[in-house]
Amino acid sequence: MTDRVPKWKPRTLAAQMLGMEDPTTRGVVPPVHVATTFIRDPDNQYRTGFVYGRPDNATVRQAEATIAALEGAEEALLFASGMAAATAVVLALDAPAYVVAAQEMYWALRDWLVREAPRHGSRVELVDMTDLAAVRRAVTPETKLVWIETPSNPLWSVTDIAAVADIAHAAGARLAIDSTVATPVFTRPLGLGADLVMHSATKYLNGHSDVVAGALATARRDEFWSRLHAVRTRYGAILGPFEAWLLMRGLRTLDVRVRAQSATAAELAHRLSRHERVAQVLYPGLPEHLGHALAARQMAGFGAMLSIRVAGGEAAAIAAAAQVRLWKRATSLGSVESLIEHRASVEGPDSVCPPDLLRLSAGLEDADDLYADLDQALRATGRRA
Repeated sequence: MTDRVPKWKPRTLAAQMLGMEDPTTRGVVPPVHVATTFIRDPDNQYRTGFVYGRPDNATVRQAEATIAALEGAEEALLFASGMAAATAVVLALDAPAYVVAAQEMYWALRDWLVREAPRHGSRVELVDMTDLAAVRRAVTPETKLVWIETPSNPLWSVTDIAAVADIAHAAGARLAIDSTVATPVFTRPLGLGADLVMHSATKYLNGHSDVVAGALATARRDEFWSRLHAVRTRYGAILGPFEAWLLMRGLRTLDVRVRAQSATAAELAHRLSRHERVAQVLYPGLPEHLGHALAARQMAGFGAMLSIRVAGGEAAAIAAAAQVRLWKRATSLGSVESLIEHRASVEGPDSVCPPDLLRLSAGLEDADDLYADLDQALRATGRRA
């Protein structure tokens, strides 16, 4: 696939959807192909390549081609959700499978790995992926898959992709990375040694809070990638054509959105780090963040996600979130509107999230307005004791 991609920079590839146009009307916006079944040729063949709507769709293919180009991948697959994409990787493994995954990651996937993956023949060990010695101890010749997320949700720890890739490959395992927060704008994990990249395309790739989707991109077409194709078809996890069309609309502005949101997050992080009602700011762009030097080395930007730990503990954090007027108290991230959430309440008793933490997703609003809203909400909780 990569050989057929125009030699344009990623921002241009996304804005023009690889230069695609409607071959019938010459329209600059690709059409939505909603057909679920297709006519056979007189000799009973399907020379168009389309047979039925569950395994494949032309609109989905166009979105996949753009994501593959942005990631420098051989190919990409879209799924009905980020969870569908992530779990497909585990379901595609031959059982019994030993999986080493990150302790800190999207909580729903961690919960699935712990509770559901064993039902499908996988044994899962959770490891601190920022501790390379611990990763080396955990990854053995029995390991089939290493799964990391960087920056990781919601503490935004940074994992050394190249180093973990070396560890995984030395043991004969694949490395898969949830790169939802970094986006291909700031990190291209396949170029650092990863085998698979996963995105919750619901987030930045779409960016408008109106699509649930997931994506996988691969460094190579191999037997395992063929197996992922089969899992998507057999489990019925393909994305719908209208959702794929909306995703393409979002991808066109991915680069400019993510860069603007990241600039806002950086400004908020620096200002909040001096706020009297904030005990700590977690953001890889801050020099005091433990992963700052590594992030600066393997990322082209620090992303638009940050978390704050509120002085006064859990009650103060919940109270501050209740006082915001501009920020939206809602789950998810990566959208044009800024979101705030008390994560421990969402994740439950098994959460690794501190109870005083608020997760912030910087949107496209003015940074001064966003800071002023947080400032009044934090001050409303009272002064630090």
